[in-house]
Amino acid sequence: MTKPLAAPMPALLPYHRMARVSARHRWWRPVLGTGFVAVACVLVAGLLYGLGSALGAAKGYPEAPDGTVEFGPVPGTALDLLIIAAALPVVLLAVRWTGRRPAGTVSSVTGGLRWPWLGLCALAALPILAVTTGAMLLLPTDDGPPSRWAGWEVFGPALAMLVVLVPLQAAAEEYVFRGWLTQAVGAFLRSPWGALAPQAVLFAAAHGWGTPWGFADLAVFGVVAGWLTVRTGGLEAAIGLHALNNLLAFGVSAAVVDGLKSDDTAADAPWQVVAVDLAGIALYTAAVLWLARRRTPTRTVPASAPVPPPLPFPSACPQVPAAHVSAPCVQFPVPYADRTDTPGLPLGAAPCAPPPGDAGRNPC
Repeated sequence: MTKPLAAPMPALLPYHRMARVSARHRWWRPVLGTGFVAVACVLVAGLLYGLGSALGAAKGYPEAPDGTVEFGPVPGTALDLLIIAAALPVVLLAVRWTGRRPAGTVSSVTGGLRWPWLGLCALAALPILAVTTGAMLLLPTDDGPPSRWAGWEVFGPALAMLVVLVPLQAAAEEYVFRGWLTQAVGAFLRSPWGALAPQAVLFAAAHGWGTPWGFADLAVFGVVAGWLTVRTGGLEAAIGLHALNNLLAFGVSAAVVDGLKSDDTAADAPWQVVAVDLAGIALYTAAVLWLARRRTPTRTVPASAPVPPPLPFPSACPQVPAAHVSAPCVQFPVPYADRTDTPGLPLGAAPCAPPPGDAGRNPC
């Protein structure tokens, strides 16, 4: 007696290989999607800035020396954050339209953002970043005018704006770099490190070149955030760290007079600030790994098997004596997920079924 063949088990895909989760994956889809994300982000940013400038001119905002509208610290920062946050829906559209897979597969391997896990990661980041931010404030600074408290009439509205927009801005950056770019490169590479290196360099370059120390700090942040993403199966750990880090940094700037006017970014950080920041990143990584051992978030997902070609008609049905055949034996197509391994039939074939209107007379 022939032993029925077992169905092949689908491959398990980690986060950086999620572009291959769909049976409709083709090699050119990540390439096309990357072009779409780049062009769409530029167009959306230009559109939002144009609309903001037109609205600012209509409301009477002054003109800056370079010809642009001078919005002021709080409205100007809000517009900048909103422009970056607009990349988030662009990435989700790219995943859905060009990747031909659920948009949530860029959030995590489970197909969506895991909010409880995000909350735990944010709670782990809060005390660590509070300590490192306080340590940075105690570091000696270059000679200059002392910082002055901006007052609640300035800090209050600024803080309200930052609480709303900074998490969206930080999440958008994570979806672009740790999300889309990591999965686009991971579609071609099995090793996660090959997928994490390009996005980390591009992430650092997107903040400007600044000092070598600041650039290296951003690159390390990109690699660590990407590794935590692959290690935990989703963007939650990276978003939690990034959002709280930016919220504290912007909050400190908003608390002093003209703090939000500064053009400095994390790429301009001196080596003392970078040393403190790297220590915080290391502590956060250890905390997330400890939580992951206790919670064990899902890290892989089965790949969708491609639909096999239809089987030839003669091999679909077993031979039966001609005296018992009252109608031809017909095999009807069955979706791949519904096919069974029936003894005597080829692997993946559907059992024979009678033609419509002939139930009960066909021996198949």
